Amino acid sequence: MAITKKITINDVAHTAGVSVATVSLVLSGKGRISQATGERVNQAIEQLGFVRNRQAASLRGGQSGVIGLIVGDLSAPFYADLAAGLIESLESQGKIVFLTQGGRKGEHMLQRFDALVSQGVDGVVIAGAVDQAAELRDKADENSVPLVFASRASYLEDVDLIRPDNMQAAQLITEHLIRRGHQRIAWLGGQSASLTRAERVGGYCATLLKFGLPFHSDWVVECETSQKQASQALSKLLRHNPTITAVVCYNSVVAMGAWLGLMRSGWQSGEEGVDSYYDKRVALAAFAEVPEEDLDDAPMSWVITPAREMGQQVAERVLQRIREEKSAARNQIMPPRLVKQQ
Repeated sequence: MAITKKITINDVAHTAGVSVATVSLVLSGKGRISQATGERVNQAIEQLGFVRNRQAASLRGGQSGVIGLIVGDLSAPFYADLAAGLIESLESQGKIVFLTQGGRKGEHMLQRFDALVSQGVDGVVIAGAVDQAAELRDKADENSVPLVFASRASYLEDVDLIRPDNMQAAQLITEHLIRRGHQRIAWLGGQSASLTRAERVGGYCATLLKFGLPFHSDWVVECETSQKQASQALSKLLRHNPTITAVVCYNSVVAMGAWLGLMRSGWQSGEEGVDSYYDKRVALAAFAEVPEEDLDDAPMSWVITPAREMGQQVAERVLQRIREEKSAARNQIMPPRLVKQQ
């Protein structure tokens, strides 16, 4: 007995000569679709005998109850925790979350967005810095899909965006070290291409200048997010600049590598003996990439932006955008807090 092939939305798109997203919009009645395009899609549906499934029926009724979430890289602790907070909040509201990854450099963001739209999601959240943010915003507008960005750095003014305040976080942790008596403070970690790092280094430099302390460009050291590389970079930095008494670390991995580097080089980590070089003591402070309860026990201070709480705020924002399709885009900044001072 011959097996009849199930006709899919992809078949309809191919026959009509349009994208899958366009077929989805015709099925849902959303978006700005020309009459000619709509007729072509409907003719393909009739020709192929495409059966509009329960999902399409729910779309015609207004909402599917599904939110799309595209995360640049789920292996990054910050975005993993943010996603957990967002999913927990949305599921408590009876929503279902489609989760996918857009690539560490955002190389798959556009394709993932189109795929989610083709599935008829009610809204999309994009977590991670995105070079194509403007194009994604325009796609969302064309498809009448609410779109919210969640990022560790700012990159567009006219999108719905929730992000940490990296400048304030850097100012907070640097000022904390200064008020503990440190005047020779270095920076370790991150890559120059990172906007998050640029914002943090900017806050660090501004705070040094505010207190009349010297800024040494050779005290700002790049390195990969690797304990081994951070350990080696800090050891080299202190060999060439033994008067440094404190180091601000780009994230928790760099901080732990720096701490190991101190131990291996015969230095200690802590606040005592700030004015004595012979104590060989360096204070460490870092930006936390994990929840407060998961911070390491190494003696250092942390500044934290609660990623899970940020995810909860993003969930509220996307639901609001779904309820109020014409609401204006807002740029919301999550404040940092200083924790675990040693």
